[in-house]
Amino acid sequence: MRFLPLLTAALTLAANPVMAAAPDRSGDGEAAFRVLYKELVETNTEHSIGSCTLAAERMKARLAAAGYSDADAHVFSTPEFPKDGGLVATLPGTDPKAAAILLLAHIDVVEAKPADWTRDPFTLVEEGGYFYGRGASDDKAMAAIFTDLLIRYKQEGYRPRHTIKLALTCGEETSGAFNGANYLATQHKDWIDAAFALNEGAAGMLDANGKRLSLNIEAAEKVYQDFALTTTNPGGHSSRPVPDNAIYEMADALKKVSGVEFPVMLNDATRGYFTRSAPIVGGEAGAAMTAIVANPSDAAANAVLSKDKMWHSMLRTTCVATLISGGHAVNALPQKVTANINCRIFPGVKVEDVQQALITAIGDPKVAVTVNEPRSPATPAPTLGADRLKPIEAVANELYPGTPVVPIMSTGATDGIYLSAAGIPTYGVEGMFVDPDEGNIHGLNERIRVQSLMDGRRFQYKLVKLYADQK
Repeated sequence: MRFLPLLTAALTLAANPVMAAAPDRSGDGEAAFRVLYKELVETNTEHSIGSCTLAAERMKARLAAAGYSDADAHVFSTPEFPKDGGLVATLPGTDPKAAAILLLAHIDVVEAKPADWTRDPFTLVEEGGYFYGRGASDDKAMAAIFTDLLIRYKQEGYRPRHTIKLALTCGEETSGAFNGANYLATQHKDWIDAAFALNEGAAGMLDANGKRLSLNIEAAEKVYQDFALTTTNPGGHSSRPVPDNAIYEMADALKKVSGVEFPVMLNDATRGYFTRSAPIVGGEAGAAMTAIVANPSDAAANAVLSKDKMWHSMLRTTCVATLISGGHAVNALPQKVTANINCRIFPGVKVEDVQQALITAIGDPKVAVTVNEPRSPATPAPTLGADRLKPIEAVANELYPGTPVVPIMSTGATDGIYLSAAGIPTYGVEGMFVDPDEGNIHGLNERIRVQSLMDGRRFQYKLVKLYADQK
């Protein structure tokens, strides 16, 4: 899952005039990769009727054929969720003191109703320069690239200094389901423990003509958390109304929630985003970006940037009402009203602090504010130092010359929150470029450019080697 901030029309004007496709290369096992990718996409991993375990077993078989032993590649699952399994694999490093690198990708997909699609969502179709299929982009592109990468390294006899680990997991796309990343982070951290992880979360952006705009790097993501507002009342006959009404109390509470504006906050990701975007965007917005980085309390800069809903969300915690339910009969006073408040919390802010901010804003003890389970872990944003950023910039300069590398903070959510909570800093580094509609991920006829997928494969192959050989 990804949500990419756009740099407005100004960025399109500054786009690299070179078309997005990097030069093709032969002799790098692309044919075998296509077969692997096709098998993964065509393995149904919907929560309802699919099986992530089957997909993991198929990827494990490919690793085994390349020479990985059962000790170095194994499928995991639990008796309670036998179809929600995943895969963990390891390419041992030569330096036992060098911390590992983890490659994370989820293999479950959003539900797809075949009758609504133009093509069968679980048959990979190549057409007009695109691959079509559920998960063709989100996130089986990354899962296939990472699996293929380990296979190629093994076949080459490559011996990295740092151990390289792979985790293919299930549950990212279904709230409340068994989540493999959370399971590994909390129950088997030793299987995946690493200095840092590479994950989905940010891709490069193309304009409508296929020109590269920017290569985004997710260096942080907000924390998802739902809160429940509840008002109760003895009720009674609607012909004898009283001022004490659960619906009115909820209406007053929601009005106050709508006025809550959390303070501006910055971290390495957003500071890098606004700093690098300012000269590209230019004008009033670009000046406001520079000003907000220099002084997060600059009210004028905040006002300019907050006109854009994405920038507004990147600068702070946000909360919004998303569901409401109340009353039990048209001729009776309401006895109970509930509303859901969905918050996207700035990294490092505690869930309890946001809950208290809502309670304070509402200011009515008759309105209960509770945390909906499961409670999301409140995790700090990882630092984005030169040791993480420079290898990305080096590969980007080679494959996508002239394209700016822009750190971002995702306002959506990925499984990276579980790894970060476990002390494994996680970065969204895809190396692929997507159309302005992001390939319609989660929607009908999901797609990814064939060239973009192959470029991403080359990008990851080079990038992971740079990381794995770092001193």
